[in-house]
Amino acid sequence: MLDYETLKLIWWLFVGILLIGFAITDGFDMGVGTLLPFVARDDMERRIVINSVGATWEGNQVWFITAGGAIFAALPIVYAVAFSGFYIALLLVLFALFLRPVGFDYRSKIKHPYWRSTWDWGLFIGGTVPAIVFGIAFGNLLQGVPFYFDEDLRAFYTGSFWQLLNPFGLLAGVVSLSMLVMHGAIYLQIRTVGEIYARSQRAVWLFGGLFLGSFALAGVWLVWGIEGYQVLTMPATDALPNPLAKTVVKQAGAWLTNYERYPLTVLAPVSAFLGAGLAMWFSWMQHLKLAFISSSMMLSGVILTAGCAMFPFIMPSSANPDHSLIIWDSASSHLTLTIMFYATVIFLPLIIFYTSWVYRVLRGKITAQHIEAHQHSAY
Repeated sequence: MLDYETLKLIWWLFVGILLIGFAITDGFDMGVGTLLPFVARDDMERRIVINSVGATWEGNQVWFITAGGAIFAALPIVYAVAFSGFYIALLLVLFALFLRPVGFDYRSKIKHPYWRSTWDWGLFIGGTVPAIVFGIAFGNLLQGVPFYFDEDLRAFYTGSFWQLLNPFGLLAGVVSLSMLVMHGAIYLQIRTVGEIYARSQRAVWLFGGLFLGSFALAGVWLVWGIEGYQVLTMPATDALPNPLAKTVVKQAGAWLTNYERYPLTVLAPVSAFLGAGLAMWFSWMQHLKLAFISSSMMLSGVILTAGCAMFPFIMPSSANPDHSLIIWDSASSHLTLTIMFYATVIFLPLIIFYTSWVYRVLRGKITAQHIEAHQHSAY
């Protein structure tokens, strides 16, 4: 059996892998939803765009659900505090996500243009709002969330929904939206032809440029304008979880400590910048598989950049830094992490294999002829 300290570290990595899987698979779904009203000009073009993700978007939700379930089971304190602090924001995400299944299923049931236009904008909201809110959440995590615990470990959130919409949080939202829309535009290039393909190619460059600019600005802001957190004293890393038993300070440049201590972690932000640049180049040269791999590298780089900067912090507390949640004092019991570890080792490869097989079977271009030939099954 693996020791408790190792399991805590493994589950930090697993949650990161699940978030990356969610960003790569469900990320292009959201990007396609955001682009829907802009790259498709008539009803047939919009049906082509919708059907480019129509057969796989539900399967992609597995990564979202699995990531949420993993945080709930492996990091229950983080899950509870996050839902308390980000309650309205998460409800906003859920209500936006509700528009996706009903939009996909009901849009083509009635031919009236107002009906279909309404659901087109519903799918736009279902793709855009979660992409922005997820970025805002990461931006606020880097600044610290205003919560604290009482002596009975009851969490209290002292902020408000509007405080989440601070300038750095909104900038992180722009980073998140631009990278997911760019990822979705590359996927549309893979699945479409003609005018939709050309508009998607232009979208790759537009949102790729926006991502590079906003991500660089966020990095500069993080280094010079935001204080990070650092643990001074804490119990042993294999001790039973107790978020109140450590000492934490806020100080300028603390989020760079891991990059100075472990130089290889610099590969994370480098991958984000390099992946975006390569994705734009391969998109222009029409090497679309390489473009998709590059944009996936960009998404992974962004998530790993935040993870490497914050480690071992998961949710820093700006109200009382000593009450911050880190991987060593917010994980589940040794037995729970062990059982979840073996379940993940068995089922995660199956999910990856099944997802890969589905995409291989459903590969190919979506055209007007394809839609007309599948009137009873196409969205």
